Amino acid sequence: MILEHALITVQAGREAQFEAEFPKAKAIISQANGFVDLQLRRGIESPGTYLLLIHWQTLEDHTVSFRQSELFTQWRAIIGPFFASPPVVDHFSPLT
Repeated sequence: MILEHALITVQAGREAQFEAEFPKAKAIISQANGFVDLQLRRGIESPGTYLLLIHWQTLEDHTVSFRQSELFTQWRAIIGPFFASPPVVDHFSPLT
């Protein structure tokens, strides 16, 4: 299983709107092949910063299957307008 780590900076003053729209985006990404689950956390010291953690079955489920799908287009249309800058995304694999 792969863990996607995305650091998202939301435009100042739009945090409440982002949080209100996020359940719609979650409903879309949860339909993607290989999607397992996700968590969204808001920064304490930097409340405009969010940490998105998504488990995928494989790296390709995210980087190929999802990213090249209509689901990604829908996902990005919902949350993308809130981004102050492109998210910083990394992937992690288990050590065991």
